[in-house]
Amino acid sequence: MLAGEQGEILERMFRLLVRLGDIYGADRMIPVGSVQVAGVSYKSIGDPGLEFLEDMAGKGAKVRVPTTLNPPGMDLEDWRELGFPEDFAGKQLRIMEAFKRMGIMMTATCTPYLVGNLPRFGEHIAWSESSAVSFANSVLGARTNREGGPSALAAAICGVTPNYGLHLDEKRKPNFLVKVSAELNDTADFGALGYHVGKIVKDGIPYFKGIKHVDTDQLKALGAAMAASGAVALYHIEGITPEARLFETMGLEAIEVGDKEIQETYKTLNTGKSADIIILGCPHASLKEIETLAHKLKGKRLRTQLWICTSRAIKESATRMGFTESIEKAGGKVVADTCTVVSPIEQMGYKTTAVNSGKAANYLPGFCKQQVIFMRLDDLLGEYAT
Repeated sequence: MLAGEQGEILERMFRLLVRLGDIYGADRMIPVGSVQVAGVSYKSIGDPGLEFLEDMAGKGAKVRVPTTLNPPGMDLEDWRELGFPEDFAGKQLRIMEAFKRMGIMMTATCTPYLVGNLPRFGEHIAWSESSAVSFANSVLGARTNREGGPSALAAAICGVTPNYGLHLDEKRKPNFLVKVSAELNDTADFGALGYHVGKIVKDGIPYFKGIKHVDTDQLKALGAAMAASGAVALYHIEGITPEARLFETMGLEAIEVGDKEIQETYKTLNTGKSADIIILGCPHASLKEIETLAHKLKGKRLRTQLWICTSRAIKESATRMGFTESIEKAGGKVVADTCTVVSPIEQMGYKTTAVNSGKAANYLPGFCKQQVIFMRLDDLLGEYAT
C-alpha cells in the first residue's frame, strides 16, 4: 500500500495512518473489525470536505471493513418539511452520495451500536464519533482511539489502524477515582455528572464508585457529556462496566461528586430563559427513550416545537409501534438522521434550545450560537407541555 502498488488512494490513506503511528509510537498496524466515520455534516466540513470526498469517491475509493456513518446536518427525507435550507440540502446530499459510492453504510447515526455495528469485547475498531467511542470502549469493552474523520476513513479504506493508545492494555488503566454520592434519577443527571467530571479529568480515564443503578441510555449520556466537556474516551464504573474489575483504585487522585456539584452544573449550563425549540436525542435516542417520551406526552399538547432525534432505523421501529404518531399528536416530531449539534439551526431562526443532554448543552452555544435550557425531561415537559 505504502509503495503505491495498490493505487493512489490506498497509498495516500496508508501514509496518513503511518504518520499517525509514528507520532504516537505505534509498533505495528492491526486489523480493525469496523469503522465509524465522522465529518459528515456539510456544516462541519464545508466545500473543502465535499470536494475531498467527491474526489475520493471519483477515484474509486472503497472501504474494506463494515463502516457506518455519523449524522449529516439534516433529516435526509423530511428536510423540506422541517425547514432546512435548500442550498444546504443540495450539498449535504452530495456528501452522502460520495460516502455511498465508497461502500459506507448510510446509517447516519452517532449510535451505531443501536443499528447493527456492535463490536465484541476486546475487538479492535476505529471509530471517530466521540460519544460512540466512549460507549464502545467503556460499555462494550471494544478498543478504539478517538479517531478524527480522516483517520477513521483511512482505516476503513485500508482495513487497519496503528497499534497505540487505547488498543493497549496498559493505556486502559484509570487515573482518577470519582466517588459519587449524588442522587441520580434522570438521564440528564448523568449528563450533568459527565459534564462536571469531564471538565476535571480532561482526557483522563475516570473510575466511578457509588453508581448503583444505571441503564444503557444513562451510560450513553454519561460518556457523551464527558467526551464533550473533556476528551474522555474510556471510563469504568465499579460493578457495571466490563473492565472495571481488572483495576485497582488505590492511590488514584480522588474526586467527590454530590448533589451540590450536580445542581451547580445545571446552573452553569442554563443560559437561556424561554425555548424556541426542545431538541432531545443527543446522542441519538434509543427506541426506549422514544417510547418514554410518547407515554409522557399522551393527552398533552406542546407549547413549543419539539424534535427527538434518532436514526432512520429506530424511527421506523418507533413508527410501527405507534410512538411517532403519539409524539406528533402532541405537536412534536421524530427527526431522523441528523443531530442538533451538526444542524444549521441558527440559520433556521432558533436562538434558544432546550435539551436534556449534557453533550448538547456543552456544544450548542459554540457550534450553533444558541442560548441553552438544560433540564430533566419531566421538568422540560412540565414547562412546555399542558
